[in-house]
Amino acid sequence: MKAYNINDFAALIGIDWADKKHDVCEHQVHNKKHHYSIIKSTPEALHDWAMSLKKRYPNQKIAVACELKKGPLIYTLTKYNHLVLFTINPSAVANFRKAFTPSGAKDDPTDALLQVEILTLHMDKLSIIEPESAAIRSLAQLVEYRRSLVQDSVDLSNKITATLKNYYPQALEWFKEKDTYIFCDFISKWPSLAKVKRVKKQTLLDFFNSHNSHYVHVNEARISSIKSAMPLTEDSGVIEPNQMLVEVLIKQFKVLLKGIEMLDKAIKLAYKAQHDKVIFDSLPGAGPQLSPRLLVAFGSNRDRYDDASELQKYAGIAPVIERSGKKMWTHWRYSCPTFLRQTFVEWAGFSIRYSFWAKAYYEQQKSKGKPHNSIIRSLAFKWIRIVFRCWKTNTPYDESTYLAALKRRGSPLLKFAINS
Repeated sequence: MKAYNINDFAALIGIDWADKKHDVCEHQVHNKKHHYSIIKSTPEALHDWAMSLKKRYPNQKIAVACELKKGPLIYTLTKYNHLVLFTINPSAVANFRKAFTPSGAKDDPTDALLQVEILTLHMDKLSIIEPESAAIRSLAQLVEYRRSLVQDSVDLSNKITATLKNYYPQALEWFKEKDTYIFCDFISKWPSLAKVKRVKKQTLLDFFNSHNSHYVHVNEARISSIKSAMPLTEDSGVIEPNQMLVEVLIKQFKVLLKGIEMLDKAIKLAYKAQHDKVIFDSLPGAGPQLSPRLLVAFGSNRDRYDDASELQKYAGIAPVIERSGKKMWTHWRYSCPTFLRQTFVEWAGFSIRYSFWAKAYYEQQKSKGKPHNSIIRSLAFKWIRIVFRCWKTNTPYDESTYLAALKRRGSPLLKFAINS
C-alpha cells in the first residue's frame, strides 16, 4: 500500500457527514486559507462536487478525510479516481476537539477543519480506503448481513421461548430446535395446548411426515406427550394475549429463516466464483459459513498487508500493551472492525474440534489455568499468522505439513500432546 504525504496532493478536504447534508472544509496545500461549503447528500450533488474538484485541480490527486469506512457517502466517492479517501476514527476527532476546545463547543464546520488538521499532521498514520473488487465487496456485505440476521433470529427465538413458557411450555419440549419450519408451522397451526389436544393422531402424523420428520419413535413420543399434557393455566387472561404475541413472532421468525436461506444461496454462489476458495476451504472447522467470511477478511489484494501482524492488529486480535511508570498491563484492542474480530474468534473456537494442534494448544493453555476466551483469542492470533502465509503463497492449508514443521522445530506443544 502506497504511503502518501501532503505533497502528493493539490488539496486536503475534511467532510463532516450527516444524513441530509455534508459540511466540507477545503484546504489548498500551498495556501493557508480554508474554504468552507455545504453539499447535499444526494448522488447528484456529490457528483457535481467531485467533478468540480477535478476541474479545479486537473490531473492532480485530492485527499479526502471522513469519519466513515463504509456507507452511502463512501460508496459514492470511491468511484472517483482523483480522490484518495482517508478514514479517521470518530473518537480521534472528538479527542482532538476536546484538546483544543475546553468549552465543549462543537459544530460541523469545525469538525471538518479538525479532520483537515489531522490529515495534515498525521497522514502517515491514517488508513486509506482502497475498495476491493466488486465481487469481494458484495460477498463481504452478504456475509455480514447474514450474521446480523442470524443474531436477529436468535433474539426472536428467545422472545418466542419466553412467551411460550407463559402458557404453552410443552411445545418447547416437543421441538428441541426452534429455528426450523416444522416448529414455526406447528405453532402457527396449533398455537395453544387446547387446540392441539383436539387434533386426531393421523392429522399429527401427516403433519410431521409432510415436514420430513419420519422417525417413528420421535413422532409417537410427541403425540403421546400431546395427549397426556396438562395445561399450565386455563386463565384466558394469560393464554389469549400470549397466544396472539406468539402468532405475530412466529410470522416474523419464518420471514427471517427464509431470508437467511436466500442469503446462504447468494453467498454460496459468490464464494464459489472466488479463486482463493481452495485456500479457505482447506481450513479446519471453517465450513460453509465461516470460509466465505475468512476469505473476505483477507480479501484479494495481497499488497494490502506486508506481514501477518498488520492484520492481527487491524482485526483487534493482537493485544495492546500499556505502560505507565513501573506498571505494565495488557488488554485487547478497543477500536477495530467488530465483525472481523468476531469472524476470527468464532473460527478459532470451531477449529479445536478439527485440528490436532489447535486442540492440543487449547488443552495446554487450559492446564495453565488460562480462561476459555483468552485461549480462543490467543489461538486466533496464531491462526492468522498461519493462514496469512497460505494466502500470500496461494497454498491451501495442510495439517500434516504444519505438524511436520512443529516437529522439526521441537515444539513443546507436540510434546504436551503426546504426553497428555
